[in-house]
Amino acid sequence: MLPIGELRASVPLAIVSFDMPWPQALGLSVAGNFLPIPFVLYALRTLGARIEAQQHVAARILRWRTARIERSWGPRVRRYGFPAIALAVAIPLPFTGAWTGALIVWTLHEPARRGLLAIALGIAVAGIVVTALTIAGVELIRLT
Repeated sequence: MLPIGELRASVPLAIVSFDMPWPQALGLSVAGNFLPIPFVLYALRTLGARIEAQQHVAARILRWRTARIERSWGPRVRRYGFPAIALAVAIPLPFTGAWTGALIVWTLHEPARRGLLAIALGIAVAGIVVTALTIAGVELIRLT
């Protein structure tokens, strides 16, 4: 659920450390990753502009992050729409993921319903990719 690790951390942790079967790890991680996103998007839509207008550290961080999103993802989302948001969430790299997807939806004034669907699709794709990489890594370690 946290914006840093999301399912990129929970899937390997569940499979490797807790010996959880991969379908269960994937399902719980996808659900846990998506669970806070409607609330995050609602909070951004109701409080985001007010927070950005402030002068404290959190406001500066939010302004910095939204400016970066506008520069990096703005042209892609305006050109490709839904698939670009899903891709931003699906790429398993730092500063991508569901929380960033929520910021993209809010920053670029995308419709919430369509944004949530794109984020859910991106989470599912990211979950499959991370699960496959984790299983491949575990098998590779077992072979050596």
